[in-house]
Amino acid sequence: MNTELLLNHPWFGTWLAALIAVPASLVAYRIGGLVLMRVTRPTPGLHAMVDKARSAARWALPLIALQMVWQAAPDDLHYINNVRHLTGLLVIATLTWLLTRAISGFTEGLLTKYPAHVADNLNARRIHTQARVLSRTALGMVLVAGVSLMLMPFPGARQVGASLLASAGIIGLIVGLAAKPVFSNLIAGLQIALAQPIRLDDVLVVEGEWGTVEEINGTFVVMKLWDDRRLILPLSYFIEKPFQCWTRHTSQLLGSAFIYVDYGTPLAPLRTELERIVRAAPEWDGRTFVLQVTDVTERSMQLRMLATAATAGQAFDLRCRIREGMMTFMQREYPQHLPKLRTEEAGAGSYAEGPPAPDGVPAIASRS
Repeated sequence: MNTELLLNHPWFGTWLAALIAVPASLVAYRIGGLVLMRVTRPTPGLHAMVDKARSAARWALPLIALQMVWQAAPDDLHYINNVRHLTGLLVIATLTWLLTRAISGFTEGLLTKYPAHVADNLNARRIHTQARVLSRTALGMVLVAGVSLMLMPFPGARQVGASLLASAGIIGLIVGLAAKPVFSNLIAGLQIALAQPIRLDDVLVVEGEWGTVEEINGTFVVMKLWDDRRLILPLSYFIEKPFQCWTRHTSQLLGSAFIYVDYGTPLAPLRTELERIVRAAPEWDGRTFVLQVTDVTERSMQLRMLATAATAGQAFDLRCRIREGMMTFMQREYPQHLPKLRTEEAGAGSYAEGPPAPDGVPAIASRS
């Protein structure tokens, strides 16, 4: 009697179809996953995308199979519309999860193919910047689309949306003004991803601060400064305002160091000492170095020493090494030619300047 009652139940055929559809979808998931993992193995991006999306696909495929069964069921079944509605929401949620996992997996797989921790990482940094910014933008769009699709079946949500659109006057203006920074940063993110005025690990001078681009998010950029502080700037800053980029085309830099010496300083020994310091420095990349007199004042000469390095950090260390080495050499070999300010009594030498000072008051004279 119970078996006959079960066979005659209006839901019996639908339940039976569901019991067949769910295991079949799991078998398809298992076989399809193995095939896709094997096929995409030569391509790191696709392989990582398939691998990371498998956990979401394990739930998405059975729910899609169930939704197909519910759609094929008769419309006069009790609670069928509620079951369809609930399963539809779950399908949208799992598909959103599946897409986010797939995007994240593809991005991670792509980045492993282009490591940024190499000497010549310009191309890698370009790809890292594009991949991370575009993936975050895509993730945001997928989440917004998923939430919107989940709200659409609810009549109340549709009415709220319609009423907001109908009363788009002052409220629309306020919302538009409030959302302006969001859309500005979104557009700036797309511009940074495509035009790439900055990249990850770029060396920048922004707002008088020197640092490297540590992170590019969907709305802001994190710069790691030389003293381990973090400078947070909106994406739109790098589209609207000027800044210095020291690694735009290459990470190699030309570092400079300045010293001031007396007019009587011989330059040939200084050039010899600079060559010794630079050739012994591990930071020098072997390209070039030079010492030049770049300016003269009434008191001293300005010497500029240039040397090349492979990265901005090495260039900074090389500049410090050159500056310290040359000052040590000057103090040891030519201390008399370092700039000085002297005070001498009037008439004691040829350094007195200006009219004679009153008796008992020393005159001030300067000499480089």
